[in-house]
Formats: sequence, C-alpha cells, structure tokens
Amino acid sequence: MSYGRRPPSPTPSDLSSDLDLDELAPDSSNPIQHSILGGSHRTSFSPHRVRGSEEGPRSSRIALHRMGRGRGRDFGVDDDQEALLGRRSSITSDGGATGRRSEEPFLRRVASQLSLKPDSTALAPSIAPDFQPSTATRVVSLSKDGTPKTGQYYPPNIISNHKFTAFTFLPLTLYHEFSFFFNLYFLLVALSQIIPALRIGYLSTYIVPLVFVLAITLGKEAHDDIARRRRDTEANSEPYEVLVLPSAANADPDGAGSGRLRRLGKKKVGFEHGHDVRMEDGEVLRTVIKKSRDLRVGDILVLRKDQRVPADVVILKSTSIDAGDSEDGESDDTAGEAFIRTDQLDGETDWKLRVAPSLTQSMSSSQFEKLEITGAAPSKDVNSFMGSLKCTRSAGYDPASPVDQSQSVGLSIDNTAWSNTVLASNSVTIAAIIYTGPETRAALSTSKSRSKTGLLEQEINNLTKILCFLTFTLSIVLVALRGFESQPNNPGVKNPDRPEEVVSGAWYIKIMRFLILFSTIIPISLRVNLDMGKSAYAWFIEHDKDIEGTVVRTSTIPEELGRVEYLLSDKTGTLTQNDMELKKVHVGTVSYAGEAMDEVGGFINQRFSSHGGGSTDPANTVSAPGSAVPAAGTRGRRAIGSRVRDLVLALALCHNVTPTTDSEDGSTTYQASSPDEIAIVRWTESVGLRLVHRDRKGMKLANAAGQVVIRVKILEVFPFTSEGKRMGIIVQFINESDNDQDLLADHHDPQSSSLNHGEDKDIWFYQKGADTVMTNIVARNDWLDEECSNMAREGLRTLVIGRKRLTLQRHEEFSAKHKMASQLLQDREMEVAKVVKEYLEHDLELLGVTGVEDKLQKDVKSSLELLRNAGIKIWMLTGDKVETARCVAVSAKLVARGQYIHTIAKLKRKDIAYDALEVLRNNRDCCLLIDGESLSLFLTHYTQEFISLAVALPAVVACRCSPTQKADIARLIRDHTKKRICCIGDGGNDVSMIQAADVGVGIVGKEGRQASLAADFSITQFCHLTKLLVWHGRNSYKRSAKLAQFVMHRGLAISVCQTMFSIASRFEPIALYQGWLLVGYATLYTMFPVFSLVLDKDVDEHLANLYPELYKELTEGRSLSYQTFFRWVLVSIYQGGIIQGLSQILVGLEEFKKMVSVSFTVLVLNELIMVAMEITTWLVFSTCLMQHHILTFFRHLWMVLAEIGTFTLFFISIPFLSEYFDLQYVITLAFFWRVVVISSISLVPPFLIKWIRRKLKPPSYAKVRGF
Repeated sequence: MSYGRRPPSPTPSDLSSDLDLDELAPDSSNPIQHSILGGSHRTSFSPHRVRGSEEGPRSSRIALHRMGRGRGRDFGVDDDQEALLGRRSSITSDGGATGRRSEEPFLRRVASQLSLKPDSTALAPSIAPDFQPSTATRVVSLSKDGTPKTGQYYPPNIISNHKFTAFTFLPLTLYHEFSFFFNLYFLLVALSQIIPALRIGYLSTYIVPLVFVLAITLGKEAHDDIARRRRDTEANSEPYEVLVLPSAANADPDGAGSGRLRRLGKKKVGFEHGHDVRMEDGEVLRTVIKKSRDLRVGDILVLRKDQRVPADVVILKSTSIDAGDSEDGESDDTAGEAFIRTDQLDGETDWKLRVAPSLTQSMSSSQFEKLEITGAAPSKDVNSFMGSLKCTRSAGYDPASPVDQSQSVGLSIDNTAWSNTVLASNSVTIAAIIYTGPETRAALSTSKSRSKTGLLEQEINNLTKILCFLTFTLSIVLVALRGFESQPNNPGVKNPDRPEEVVSGAWYIKIMRFLILFSTIIPISLRVNLDMGKSAYAWFIEHDKDIEGTVVRTSTIPEELGRVEYLLSDKTGTLTQNDMELKKVHVGTVSYAGEAMDEVGGFINQRFSSHGGGSTDPANTVSAPGSAVPAAGTRGRRAIGSRVRDLVLALALCHNVTPTTDSEDGSTTYQASSPDEIAIVRWTESVGLRLVHRDRKGMKLANAAGQVVIRVKILEVFPFTSEGKRMGIIVQFINESDNDQDLLADHHDPQSSSLNHGEDKDIWFYQKGADTVMTNIVARNDWLDEECSNMAREGLRTLVIGRKRLTLQRHEEFSAKHKMASQLLQDREMEVAKVVKEYLEHDLELLGVTGVEDKLQKDVKSSLELLRNAGIKIWMLTGDKVETARCVAVSAKLVARGQYIHTIAKLKRKDIAYDALEVLRNNRDCCLLIDGESLSLFLTHYTQEFISLAVALPAVVACRCSPTQKADIARLIRDHTKKRICCIGDGGNDVSMIQAADVGVGIVGKEGRQASLAADFSITQFCHLTKLLVWHGRNSYKRSAKLAQFVMHRGLAISVCQTMFSIASRFEPIALYQGWLLVGYATLYTMFPVFSLVLDKDVDEHLANLYPELYKELTEGRSLSYQTFFRWVLVSIYQGGIIQGLSQILVGLEEFKKMVSVSFTVLVLNELIMVAMEITTWLVFSTCLMQHHILTFFRHLWMVLAEIGTFTLFFISIPFLSEYFDLQYVITLAFFWRVVVISSISLVPPFLIKWIRRKLKPPSYAKVRGF
C-alpha cells in the first residue's frame, strides 16, 4: 500500500485556537467537570476544507473576541451550534482587513443555524455521511506551536451527537413525521377543512388527534436531543492539560499560559494555566488547560489515571507515579509503560499494555519540539498502526546529548492510544495527538447499524393499504349510487341546528367529503398505541427479576422475539463460559491430567525449591536442547521431569499476562487480552512457578515459597493475532547480580563461556499457537496430530508450545533486520513476517501440547433442548477446530440423542464439493458439521444449492469460521427463507453477525461488551434467551397483533355507522358524529381499555416453558394474517350496521340528537365489552391469586380499572355533551332499553360464534390450560 503526500497548510483551528467561545455561550457547562461519555458517542462536522494565510493566530483571536462581544450574544450562538460547522470558523486572507476576518466567521455561524444535521438514531461514534477522511500519509511536526505544514488540513476535535438546532428542530421533525402515510393523510384531511365546500363539523375534530400524536413524538425527540446536547457540551468542554514547549513559552510568555481567569457571563469556568508536572527525572513540565474541542493535531497531552483519551495519540513518555516506591531500591522498570482500558472502543474488558518509544522515553520535554511523527492515513482498523518517529537535528544540537538526535524509530499499535480509551495505570503519560475528530479510529470504525423494521410493522402497513383502498372505494360507491351528475343544495336529512351547512355539490366534491368522513378507517392512533406497547414490552423485559441485567437497546422490534425460526450462536463465551481451566498437558511421551498434576508440581518444586535468596543459575533453570531434552523413546523419570520443567517454564514465560496488585487488600490478579493465557499462567502458579512481576523490560518468576528463581529480560514480543493464530517471545535469562545492565553489549562474547558455568546469557525464542499453524513451524514428529485430535475430542482447546535457542550473533542479526522492517510504511507486516520466518519460525523444538477446557454456560443443555422443541433450528458458528466443535455440540445437546453427525471438511475442489452436496441431500435428518474452508467453497460455487439443503437440517455446526463468514451466513438464511433470524454472541468477532440478524442478542461476557453494545438485546447468560423468546417474545407478538387489529376494528365500526347514516340520508356526505364525539371516541372513551390489551396473556410462564410448541405456532403468523383481518372486518361491518341501523329504526332519523345519543352510547359500550371479551387473562385470574403472583394481580387490576374507569368517565361526561346529546332523553327508560337491546344484538352473535369455534376447534393455549 502506497501513501501519497499532501503539502501541509495551516488548519482553521490553528488560526483561531484562542477564540473565546465561552463568551458566546452563557449556558455552557463547567469544563472542570469530568466527562461521563464513553464509546457510544460520535463526532460530526462539516466536510468543507478551507485554506488560511500564514498569518498568526493572535490578530485573528482579537478580531473574533470583538465580534463575539458585539454580535454573538444577539443570536444566541453557543459552542454546540458551532459544531454544526465542524470546525473553528476562522478564515483570513492575505492583506485582508481585520473587520473582514471577523465578519466571515460571524456570517458562517449564522448560516450554521440553518444547516441540517443528518438524521441518525444511533448514539455511537460516527461521522457525517459526506465527510471523506484524508487518504495521504501525514507528517506531524511537534515544533513550536504544532502548526501543520502548508497544505494540510486536520478536522477539529468536536463531538456532536445532537440532531437538531433551535431552527431546524420543527422542520426536520415534522418532515420525518409526515413521511409516514398515517400522519400525512390526516394532515391533508385537516387542511381540507379550510375549504368551505369540504368543511364538516369543527376543525378541531381533525386537528386534535393529529396534534396529540405529533406532540408525543416531538416531545420525545426534544427530550432526547436536549440530553444529547448536554452530553455533547460536557464532552467538548472536558479540560485537558497540554504541554507548553519551551519555544512556544518564550514566544508568548504572557499569553495562553498567563493563568488569567476566563469569564463566562458572570461565572468563572476555569483556569487557562495548568499544573506544573514533576517527572521522575526531576523535570518540571509547564502545561495549559484546553477544552477537548480546542485540541488539535500536534498538541502534546499530559494524561493521568482514569482520564479519557480525547483523540488518537502516540505515547511519547510515561512515568509511574509510584516510581519512588520501587522495592529494593531498584530503578523503576515500568517507566515508559501505560495500561489502557479499551472497553468503550472494542468491547474488551482486559487492560492493554502500551509503551513509549525508547527514543522519546529518555528525552526531556524541551527536546520534543525536534520530533516529527509520520503516520499512515486515517484508518478504521483499531488493531493496527504504522508510523515512524524521527528526531531531527537542530541548530542547537548538543553532541554530548545522550539522545541520538538523528535517530528514527518505527511506531506500531503498541505505541498508541485511541480516542475514547481510558488510561488505567497510575502514571503520568505524555502523548502527541495525530488524529482528531472524524479521523479518529473510534469515528471511522463505527458504521451505522442496519435500520431494523419488524415483520409485524410490514404486515400492518400492508393492511393499512387495504383500508385506504376500502375508504376510497366506499366513497366512490356511495357517490355512484346517487349518480355522478351535479346536484343542487339538497341536504336531505341533516342536523337542523346547522341549516347553513352545504352538503351537496359536484360529484368530486362529494367524494372528497366522504373521504373526510371515512378518515377514521385509517387509524391515526395505531402507531402511537403500538409504540407505547413496545415501550411497555421493553419495561417488562428489563424489570424481569429472572433475567436480571437484560437491556433492551432496540425497543422497536420486541415482537420479532416471537417470530424467530433460526438461531445462530457463537460457541466460546456464549454456549461456554469463557472461563478457562488447563486440564491436560502432553509432553510427547506422557500426559498429565487430574490428580497427575501433583506430579508436575513435584518436578517443579524439585528443580526450583533448592535455590535460596532468589539467585538463579541459567544452567539450573533452562536445559540445553541437546542435554536436557531426552529422545522421544526415553521414559526415565529424570528425562520426563526435565521435559515437564521445560514445558512449564515455557508456559510461564510465553504470554502477555501482567500481574496487578490491589492497593487495598494486596491481592494479585492477572490482566491479559485472552482468558486462555490467564488460565495457563494460573496453572503454572498452581504447580509452583508464579509470575510475580512483568514489565516491558523483563519478568520475574517465583517458586512456591515466594523466592524469585527466574529473571528474564524481554527482548521482543510477537503478540497473538487472529490471522497468525500464535504468539511468541524472545527472552534472555539473567542472574540477580546482572540486574538492569545491558546484557547485549558488545563485550559479552557468547563463545567466551559455557552454559554450564552460567556466564553466557541464554537467549531463547518461545512460541505457542494453534496446531494448524504450529505443525509447520516445529520440528518433525509423529505424535502431535494424534494428540491434538484426542484433546479436541475431549472438548479441549489445544495449544502447541515450542522453543528455539538463539546465539547472540544470530539474535543481533535478527534484531537489526526486524528493526528495519518495522520502520517501513509500505508492506511492513509482510516484511516483518519474512524476517521472523527466516530467523525464528522454523524447526522449533516441540515441548508439548496443552488442553484448556471452556466450561458450558449454566443450563445450556436444557435451554437448547427447549428452543429445539419450540421449532427453532439452531446453528453453531465458531472459530474452533472441527473436533472441538463436535464435542461441544454433543455435550451441549445441540445434537439430539442418537442423531447422526455428517462431517464435511477440508474440501478444496469444486467437483468434490458437488459430490458432498449429493450425499447431504440423502441425509436430511442429520446434523451437518462443516469447516470454514469447505463452507467458503460452497458459498462461492453452490450458494443456493447449499443453503437450500442446510436450512432444512435440524442443526448445523460451522467451525473455523471468520467473522465475515458468520455475517454472510446470517444474511443468506434471511434472504433465502424470508424467516426471522436471531444471532447471539459475546465477542467483538460476533458484532457483524449480530448486526446482520433480524434480532441481535449480545451476552456481556469475559471478552468484553462490544457484542452487548452492538446488539438489540443484551443478556448476561445464554439461558436467559429462552425466556426472552418463549415468554416475552411470544407475549409481545400476540399482544401487538391483537392491539393492532382491535384499533382497526374501532375505526371500521364507527365508519360503518357513518356509512349507514349516509345511505339513509340519500347518499349525502353528512357527518353523523361531530366535534368532540369523534375526538373522545378515539381517545378518552376507548384508549385505556384498548391499550390494556398489552397486559393480556393466554398462558402463564410455567405453561409456556412446559409446552414450547406454543411458540412454534407464532412462526406461521396466524395471530395477524389476512384471514384474521377480514374476520375483524366482517365483525365491524356487522356491529356497525346493527348499531346504526337499529338506532335509526328504533329512534328515527327525524330525532337526530336522540338517535346520536343512542347510537354513540351503544358504540362506546360495544367497544368496552369487546375488549373485555378479547382478554383471555380473566380465565387465569383466580389461579394468579392462589399462586400469589402479585405483579400479575396488579396487571389484572389495571385492566379492570381501565374498563370501569372509562365506563364511568363516559357517563360523567354526558352532561357536558348537550350540543350532541338530548340530555332529557338520556335519563328516560326509553333510552335505557334501546341501548340494552341494540348492545345485546350487536354483541351476542359474535360471542356465540367465538364460543362455538372454541368448543369445536379450541386453540392450543386453551388445550394446555385445560379450559
């Protein structure tokens, strides 16, 4: 990969870095407060790039100060609104007047008030969609004030999560709301009432429901955006200490570092002058305080413990605060080291070690201005970095300086700390900013997740299209029955109180009026009811004590939990605990496991317990390959013991584990990026060789008595990568007397002394890794493959360990070539790998194999069996080997008892793959076990043939899968079957699979929180998934389906009443119910009982788990289908026709108010009683009382109160409806018996039909309940 160079130029931030924006923001937060933001925040900014002159910042600063005092307050410009421009707005031109320089930023700020923020719902680090990060290699000079070279532009370091400004809030939110068909339809209906010919009743009749719906949505948007804005302000105002270099301090002795107070209105918000930082070497650093938004590329930060890193930085120097407390008077070995927490970046909870380059660690701060950092173009890869650091000679170069001022060193990921990571170690760390704002790894690596729409919403959308067509058709039919010729004003039967109302006219006017009258068929409240229902389901899930810790991150798809047909699961950390324990070691001739581990401890104690005082002779600790390692056939106890000791020593040294001591209780814990390594180090401790100290220079191992018996100097570490699948380390064994002296100096001649006398310092290369890669690295043997297969069949994760001894000359050759390769900016990784392979990775001495067990999660077996009985087909996708995957699948009961496992592995040819498909086609009842290589071959050549066979199998296990393959499988299944897919995982490698699923579930595990944060639902244990699906998912789907259909029924019933009245009034578009009757019917008189359907349940939780087959019925979509929809349409037509028809017959059209009184009262009672008839919970009410289900009891009580309270509210409100009701008639017996008769005829037949259907063909839930 090649990198181009752009000529550098001043950035806009450089030209206005001292702009006193605080004076323009009287409501800014105190910058001294620490930010609580994590990785869920993103940066947003304008992509426009501008060029400025070479003029310094001071004149620009003064002009802008004046502008801020003069005009900024009038427009209420604050710092967050400045973020809409995405940069410090300051442009100067050569020779331009100061007034001109101050006016342009001012106009741009005013324009920013009207800028539209991109709509985004994800609170994650992301960037503006039109921003293009730099693609050129950058050179950052730390000289003087850090101003970049001419031609370069660096974006500002601004976090902006808010979506709206005061000017754009209403336009954008209203545009979004009216993009929904429901809202746009009712807006047009409301606006039509402005036209006299289309006016029907009061304007408020149509405006109030729409305003109610919009007010709820806009209120929620405003509340969320205000909270986002407050978090943005807090993050952007977070103070940081920036190092003042000597040249900058001399150039401006009374400027930024003057220590004066800035004033914000009448409040003091902070000091410009920072703290004097005293380093270990006695150097005192001068710092100034800058807000996060004012930081720029080239600034040198001074970071402390628990402080968030505000931008991507390269660590220059790090000194432990506890340096003075080193034991035994030794110099502090932790100088140059810093630990960071990256859980907000990659989800991993373990600390990661970062080191300062040796070149800058030994420098004083006055020499930092000679540094020049070259870095690759901004990238989204958080696990790699390529760069170099150069110290250039200056005019004042001192030849006697201990630092080679023309030296250049390579930079890697180990020398960096990315934005949103947190400094975890108790140290003072100096770091230079290289990427800011949108060019940070956190911003670039976060992509907007796929917007997920539930299948239920798609089905409801299709049904509303039918309702819309029905409305239009009904309007045309009614006009056609009267005739399309224009009629004079012949009102027919109407409300005598409004004789002036025009009801006739041209036929197209009549159609429009009918469309307005039948607008209630399109239920505007449906979306609000469903959204409120989703919120209720999320509350039920998060407050379920049986699945504590569950978090609903996507509250729009809880119904999808009830429609899952395919479950794709990770293995490690998901089906297993990711709690590793070393169970078995094999040294070629003997295996040790269980109680035999005591014998291993005996060998270790025998070798290392005899040394006193912690002194160690290399001859007693490391055996030469020729003397200490026996032949393959030797079985003597001494030979076996020597081989076991070599293996244990290799395991105790070859790792990236760091011991940490709790300052409160003195306990020691281990930190590492992999739980496998921690398990191995714990095992070596249990057999008598404990890791007591580790830094970047060396390690110390102690015996069971606590005496230090092994001291090694770390010369090189090769970290584990998912591509390499191995890690290695080069160490040099030293005596205690050597301490920290340079053991690789030229005066050490490896040939001048022998190993047996302990004078030569042994250099060894240790490596461990997966058997698939280590097989080609270790020396030839005849037992490795067989033993690895045996351990895999036992469900153990295998690691192969090898070593190689290096001479001093050989190591020096390797070190020189490795250093050269590591400084390359092009093809660095490939060149480094070549050097490592040439000198190290060949003919390693095979020491042994370890087997680590990953325990199964709690109740995994019963959970998988229950999900399988619920009709869910389960796929396990893992990166482990075939044998391990097979063992876990059997032990976890993923494979049913007696089920055949069909294995497809190591396919490389297309014709053989086709034959394998033919064999699979004849084994439809088996469990397929396939490796990643074969899977890739199928997906490349036989995608449709393979997926059509695989989705029909009861279980599939795919091993050696990459994260990309996992996501591809999820998309393939979804696209091929059109079914709902649920993916569950716990690690960062599962994120792509989780985001590709219809329902993503993340487990908070030992691999971190990345999967949990990216998922729609977060749980703490795999067994919680069963309740999430079988109980909460089933209830959510059935409740929403019933709620949606009932809301439609409510609108259809009143529309049928209107139709009957229009027919009776000679097909004239006259309103039957007007004003507050329509508003009350859709809100106060029916809303609470209808919404109480979200509390309904047909079975209790015990029966849902006992009969998981009930869940299987949901996948067929019977709860909401065209059949059930048209059944409700028929019920609505019958009930609406009976209510209005009998009201007109029994009361008469002439008595309009009396007829409305009867029909509307019956209509409201009909809806209340229909809700009660649809609730199935009444049948288990007594059971809940007997079993003391308090929460369920209160849910029942709420439903009862909703019914009784609404009924009472309606009758209380009747005296206030004198404009619509005949109040004298309402209190008569005639009114009462008519209401009773019409209600009975309307309700009894539907009830009888439902009762008969239930007796003849009872639903499944009725069968299991025994009712």
